[in-house]
Amino acid sequence: MKEIRVALIGVGGRGEGLYRLAMRKIPGLKFVALCDCRERCEFTATTMAKDGVPTPAFYEEYKKCIDEVKPDAVVIATSWEWHLPIATYAMERGVAVACEVGGSYSIRSLWELVRCYEKTKTPIMMMENCCYGQIELLALNMKRKGLLGKIVHCEGGYRHDLRNEMASNPNHYRIYEYMKRNGDNYPTHEIGPIAKLLDINCGNRFLSLYSTGSSSHGLKEFVKKENLDWLDGVEYAQSDVVDTLIKCANGETVRITLDTTLPRFYSRDFTVQGTKGMISEATKSVFLDEDFAEKKHYAQKDCEGNIDTYYEKYNHELWKDYTPGADDGHGGMDYLVFDAFFTALRNGDPMPIDVYDMATWMCITTLSEESIATGQAVAFPDFTDGAWVRRKNNFCK
Repeated sequence: MKEIRVALIGVGGRGEGLYRLAMRKIPGLKFVALCDCRERCEFTATTMAKDGVPTPAFYEEYKKCIDEVKPDAVVIATSWEWHLPIATYAMERGVAVACEVGGSYSIRSLWELVRCYEKTKTPIMMMENCCYGQIELLALNMKRKGLLGKIVHCEGGYRHDLRNEMASNPNHYRIYEYMKRNGDNYPTHEIGPIAKLLDINCGNRFLSLYSTGSSSHGLKEFVKKENLDWLDGVEYAQSDVVDTLIKCANGETVRITLDTTLPRFYSRDFTVQGTKGMISEATKSVFLDEDFAEKKHYAQKDCEGNIDTYYEKYNHELWKDYTPGADDGHGGMDYLVFDAFFTALRNGDPMPIDVYDMATWMCITTLSEESIATGQAVAFPDFTDGAWVRRKNNFCK
């Protein structure tokens, strides 16, 4: 097996976790560098030492890290604003990129990313783990088998109470985003699996987007309740709830929701509705017309919690022989997405989540900000320059 030399850029909570919960399980990787403040590098190196991994080189500056170490691949797990500059710098030097998720800051920067890939052909993949979730791949498999009929509407959400995580940590980059920006700042968990299901950039595309934002009270009231002096009196631009409606070229509609500053349980709200049935993450259920043909009227209780029955019948191949361990990140999704990246890199295959996916999903942040600010729908850029009409969706086939 060909060894892949890897540098981890950004080894805070997420970066260290990506090693511990996913990459340490993938054979053939040699970790040659860690790039972050020294304290974080030392902590991650200690984690690696427990697995017998030699201490990698430490760097505080990503350009120096890439230029001196010359790794085969970098894994980028920094704060959002550094994702694209690091990715572009690495690609220009022929270093493959595995980039953590986040939203965009400008459409221009996304076009620069796409053009950089088209010039260099350096492999790049957005590490959107939710595309590898069991229910998301169940839906993809059932759709491809025709069991859901024609897909008409999909929904997804990043519904995750982040108040304590953000407001209790002065170093948390999200809190500063929430002070100044207002849009769907974290869209890819929701939109990624839906885009793969709807063949976006592969015979279909997003046409337009309309976003609305609620008022903003959640973080401010939480800060007051918890007596967090360092945020006393701070106002937040970010709406507590952002809803975004997207129209597709093939007629489907998509609704995604960002909901991170109010008390609630975690949910991705993944929902697929077709002419023959639906799948719902919230109710852990599948409803197919043919399985409930004897009923004239339906209630949620008729199918709620029946998802295991359909896993037994239609589980995606990736999940048939895979049982996540207790320490596998995000229920096994982290391992699956990194295994996909390194397998494609080693084999010279196209990346399963490519630069066009990355740009299309990330741009939702910028577009939603514009839509909320103007109260108008906005058009999606076509980062494929028209190639979407003939590209094929080979994701997880």
